[in-house]
Amino acid sequence: MSGRVVELIDTTVRDGNQSLWSATGLSTSELLEIAPQIDRVGYHALDFTTSTHLAVSVRYHRENPWERLALAAAAMPNTPLSFLTTGTRFISWRPAGDDVLELAFAAVVRNGVRRFQIMHPSNDVASLHSLARMARRAGAQEVVLALTYSVSPVHDDAYFAARIAALAACEDADRFYLKDPGGLLVPERARAVVGMLTAAAGGRPVEVHSHCTTGLAPLVYLEAARAGALALHTAVRPLARGTSQPSAEMTLRNLAQEGFGHEIDEQALAVTSAYFDALARAKGLPTAEMPEYDAAYYRHQLPGGMASTMRRQLEEMRRGELFGAALEEVERVRAELGYPIMVTPLSQFVATQAVMNLLAPERYANVPDEVLRMVLGQFGEPAAPPDPDVLDRILSNPRAQELRDVAPLSLEGARERFGATIGDEELLLRLTMPAEQVDAMLAAAGGWATPGSPGERSRRSPIVRLLRELARRPAISYLELRTPEDLLRWRRGAR
Repeated sequence: MSGRVVELIDTTVRDGNQSLWSATGLSTSELLEIAPQIDRVGYHALDFTTSTHLAVSVRYHRENPWERLALAAAAMPNTPLSFLTTGTRFISWRPAGDDVLELAFAAVVRNGVRRFQIMHPSNDVASLHSLARMARRAGAQEVVLALTYSVSPVHDDAYFAARIAALAACEDADRFYLKDPGGLLVPERARAVVGMLTAAAGGRPVEVHSHCTTGLAPLVYLEAARAGALALHTAVRPLARGTSQPSAEMTLRNLAQEGFGHEIDEQALAVTSAYFDALARAKGLPTAEMPEYDAAYYRHQLPGGMASTMRRQLEEMRRGELFGAALEEVERVRAELGYPIMVTPLSQFVATQAVMNLLAPERYANVPDEVLRMVLGQFGEPAAPPDPDVLDRILSNPRAQELRDVAPLSLEGARERFGATIGDEELLLRLTMPAEQVDAMLAAAGGWATPGSPGERSRRSPIVRLLRELARRPAISYLELRTPEDLLRWRRGAR
């Protein structure tokens, strides 16, 4: 019995929301209603947002995503908000240049993000080092670099050992985490890889992030803790399990049985969990159970809900009978393209190519731009050389030559196109999203109001106005508000 304290990183509003509610289930007002309770739980940090989630706020909720960040940071001053990025893009699928990323990183920090989780879909270590430096320059207080896990003939101990050693050499990394987006880890592999990562980290903490897709993640988390992991990524029960993370509630129980300690306020955790359960029932949103183990998953490795989405799309095309063949084709395409890690966006590219191969007169007769860009190395080098015949066929496509010379998304000329007086936050949205979506968001919000303006005050709920005012008044460090139905406590955290 170790007694060692294990931290939790909460994934509820980001990965839980994405895995079970398609990232669209949670509005800003719903988040702010429970935010003070989340802040009481005692998480080390919240895995809070990505550039995709910023876009979802605009596209689906017509809400200002930067305001969502600022208000959440004000409502949860004791719990750092984390921004997850691959550094290959920002909102748009087009590769982003360093000038765009620098501006985006500065904007998320300015609006309340204190922690960056940085991964690369191909485990490109040089890119991870560069992004860590960029996040530090932007003002990140904690930088966490990911080693993304995968299973293939080339993702062996030698592969992981080499990348772990290179990751550990990054002086800008405060922590490291083993990211298992497909839920592919089994306990013995968790023990081996976490052990390697912990040994190389030089005393810096190691975290583990997995998914319950195969049902093994709770066992993986216990083994990871035994191997030295300091923090585990969990969601509250209504947004856990299924294709999401293990639940915080059961993870704490399991850790206690193994003699590990924690500093979680379980009463606040229970209140938070009850809130999301009630929200799911009120909005008709799904909650998940623990899936049964499916050995076939290790062959196609489609993450999250991609398999069900593929089945639905084939049925909509009246080709539902191809679903089994499509899963087999995914496995074949992945091998031919050099075993890309099945994580966003590469998993989507592989799956799309597999379906196109089945529907076309011959395989690779049609190749989407994203697959061409992947083969051209714009998302990093594959773990193994692609099949030479397939590579020749893809690169003989005239479109490949056009895409080879496409420049990354840049800020050059952006001020002239979108207006010299708009702020960085609006500029980033206009640069990366359709104008009609940004315009619709601004129309719903009554314009891009400045904090404290009459237009802003008139359209905020009382709780939103209160949180904004508290954030702007550094002399106020604590507030408690009681009504017959509710209790709200707010504390200013150390910055």
